[in-house]
Amino acid sequence: MTDDDRDSGPGPGESEDLFMQMLRMQGESARAMLEAYAVDPWAEDTAKGDVAGPVEAMGQAMLEMQRNWLRVWLPDEGAPQDAPPAPLADPAGWMKAMQQWTAAMPMLDPLEQQRLWADGVQLWSDVLSQYAPGGETAPPADPDLPRRDKRFADKAWRAQPVFALIHQTYLLFAERLAESIDTARGLTDAERDNLRFATTAVLDAMSPANFPMMNPVVLERTMETGGENLVRGMERLATDLDRGQLTHSDSSQFVLGENVAATPGKVIHETPLFQLIQYSPTTGTVLETPLVIFPPWINRFYILDLNPKKSFVRWAVENGITVLMVSWKSADESLAHIEWDDYIAAQMEAIDVTRERLGVARVHAIGYCVAGTTLAATLAIMARREEAEKVASVTFFTAQVDFEHAGDLKLFVENGRLELARQAARGGYLDGRYMAATFNMLRGSDLIWNTVVNHYLLGEDYPAFDLLYWNGDVTNLPSRWHDSYLRDLYRDNKLVQPDALSAGGTPIDLSLIETPAYIQAGREDHIAPPESVFRLLDHLNGPTRFVLAGSGHIAGVVNPPDARKYQYWTNDGEFASLEEFVEGAEEHPGSWWPDWLDWLRGQDGNTLEATGARCPGGKENPALEDAPGRYVAQR
Repeated sequence: MTDDDRDSGPGPGESEDLFMQMLRMQGESARAMLEAYAVDPWAEDTAKGDVAGPVEAMGQAMLEMQRNWLRVWLPDEGAPQDAPPAPLADPAGWMKAMQQWTAAMPMLDPLEQQRLWADGVQLWSDVLSQYAPGGETAPPADPDLPRRDKRFADKAWRAQPVFALIHQTYLLFAERLAESIDTARGLTDAERDNLRFATTAVLDAMSPANFPMMNPVVLERTMETGGENLVRGMERLATDLDRGQLTHSDSSQFVLGENVAATPGKVIHETPLFQLIQYSPTTGTVLETPLVIFPPWINRFYILDLNPKKSFVRWAVENGITVLMVSWKSADESLAHIEWDDYIAAQMEAIDVTRERLGVARVHAIGYCVAGTTLAATLAIMARREEAEKVASVTFFTAQVDFEHAGDLKLFVENGRLELARQAARGGYLDGRYMAATFNMLRGSDLIWNTVVNHYLLGEDYPAFDLLYWNGDVTNLPSRWHDSYLRDLYRDNKLVQPDALSAGGTPIDLSLIETPAYIQAGREDHIAPPESVFRLLDHLNGPTRFVLAGSGHIAGVVNPPDARKYQYWTNDGEFASLEEFVEGAEEHPGSWWPDWLDWLRGQDGNTLEATGARCPGGKENPALEDAPGRYVAQR
């Protein structure tokens, strides 16, 4: 070896040893710094030897959170059964945990393991070379690292070599594990999806950003605040553990009926399962045919009435539509008997009450998500009972009837997780926090660990964001309905099998539906993927209009025209698949709401004066209470 070779930088073995030494040194220096700056709210207990101070307390809390999370979400089969030891506040321990867990992955054979570690050593050498002192050039102020991720976007992750090595190694592991699952042989599609989901869950939990000793932004904040960020974070973590639910928004800033769910109206009908709200007109004339909206009962209805600028309800009212909204009651022991049949019967009742109260022969109807799935079953039953004329048109917001390609939620319908849901039910209903955790898990990096970092570790204030407030306003579900819905629809896909299901004694055959239908899907929807929503077209026999909206399950629906956001696609030609639809589609900027309004008016454009029964609360249309009603406020 020449002198030039020896001066060119560390070799692979030296690079690996150097990395581990740097991890240990970084851990020791960070620990000393945190202990010097952190305020110790447990000083009395520390003196007794019960706890080791705020840093260890936060580390222990994070460890327990990670352990519980992985215990729940690791799959029953096809993935490592034992979660690796959590990294706590030790960077070297974190690296060891990553090594142990990756080695246990069934997809990584010895050759793949060898290649991964060889590439890791090469990565360390390449990264370290950008920080090497000496030579004619100084290390760059912002090194150009090979992998980028928004969790590590802060320059602090690139300012020092140890933090660059930590997050680059993590991203390399994540990338290779994803590749190994995608290319592995001998797996069914369901097994591959299950393993991919579980691996992502573990990797999200093990991100170095989640641990104070490995996150340089947290270390800097701790120095700036004298440890106040960790003290505040521990208080918030304790509060959330007591609630059994992550906090995402400052709920003190929102009041139902004042700045959310605030469109004026009255509750005109009530049953033990739902209230029916009619909104007050703001125009001199309205469409003769009213609109009944069925929101999903897994969330609060006011996703469609968040605030005046975002409210679909207010926008529809201002465009001359008489709008009625179903507000479902959050389940308790009194609703333990409720099944899918009851929700179908409730939809029929809301339609009939609207027709009777407003003196009309038919209504327009909207079904959102699970309520749209149920509305399809309702229409099929009405068609078989020769009552289809009661509904002039139907609109489906991100609703599925064919669950063959239903997306990530299908991961929760294997027998082990169905049993877990049954065990979580108490008193005949499933606590809404379980469903909230499920949906958060589908976007764990954003909805779980981002909250951990921002609000537990950095101590940042919660935003006053109405959408996050709504997302945390959970509803309980009747366990009998929940179990049968996941089993019969998501797992067994019976709804598209003619007469395989029935409700109220009537078999369900979707091919009987001839009601004109407007079908909206979200291009980036991970709850109801557009490929799945598109299949509605295969099962309806009336005229249809399919629209693909930009964004996902919520923002793709709640996109008011004045926001001038996103886009939507239409295709007036022939197409037999979503791919063909997209290939021949025309893109339109902004909201799809005006397109829907034109379509709705095209179904029945007759108008009448907005008087009498069109004004809820009068003699012709007496009310029970003001909107948004009692049910939406019940927990």
